Amino acid sequence: MITTPYSQIVQVEQIASHTSTENIAEIIALAQAEQLTPASQDRRRILLLAIDVQNDFMEGIGTLPVSGSKGDVERLTQWIYRNTAKLTQVMCSLDCHSVHQIFHASWWVDASGNQPSPFTIITHQDLLDGKWIAADGTQAHSLDYLKALEKGGNKQLCIWPYHCLEGTKGSKLESEFTKIVYYHATARKVTPQFIYKGQNPITEMYGIIKAEYAGDNYINQPILDAIEAYDEIYIAGEASSHCVLASVSQIAEYFKENREITARITLLTDCMSPIASFEESTHQAFQALSKQYGIQLKTSSQVTL
Repeated sequence: MITTPYSQIVQVEQIASHTSTENIAEIIALAQAEQLTPASQDRRRILLLAIDVQNDFMEGIGTLPVSGSKGDVERLTQWIYRNTAKLTQVMCSLDCHSVHQIFHASWWVDASGNQPSPFTIITHQDLLDGKWIAADGTQAHSLDYLKALEKGGNKQLCIWPYHCLEGTKGSKLESEFTKIVYYHATARKVTPQFIYKGQNPITEMYGIIKAEYAGDNYINQPILDAIEAYDEIYIAGEASSHCVLASVSQIAEYFKENREITARITLLTDCMSPIASFEESTHQAFQALSKQYGIQLKTSSQVTL
């Protein structure tokens, strides 16, 4: 039984704000006063996989804001709080980029030396036609990459606003979410896990398991091992239409021969939001994953551990 009020841990009005403060020492002290069973003693092991709950994806403060993200964080922090005594582990993925990556404007110029605007779509044919030129001698790779994307039926290459640049405030976990992560970890005597993604400059990486196309067959094995090790896996984060959907799809594909594992996964549907105009396609994609792999779709209020 938790004795600390939720409001002492998370200030809802400060979610996705420039004024949120993280007195982590105070949060740790509050959590240390709780008398909860250590997570190591859990008979039923339960994992929360929080995907990219970072400042740059927060409405009002981010460079690539997702509408609805503030409410998502409120509901997700409340869910963690209510279930702290049973939730074994929180694993957070963190998008992490440099300025010069293939989906950022600095990678490209037109014939006049102008860089593309955010949200420009660049195709293989655009390069063949000379509409866009890859800077710094990467034209050959860029041609191969775009051709492979289109051949594989992957997302088109989109030029995203600069976001989650390594070391910037935008790349950090949202502050109020950070508080509940460390509160849970301290109260349950477990170390939260942080998994970085998206650092390879020559490819996009929406999903947490592998890049859109890299040619090296890299997979993020620690996450797959965690999925296999836990009895229940809950997934939330931003944006549902891109990084969450890609992550769930990759996990499901990896375990496609073992529905017993994929059926352990539940998406907390009210703790994630899509990028605008992707609402219906995201809904349909999640319904298909649920039907094919037994992945459950529930709101946070429908799940009590």
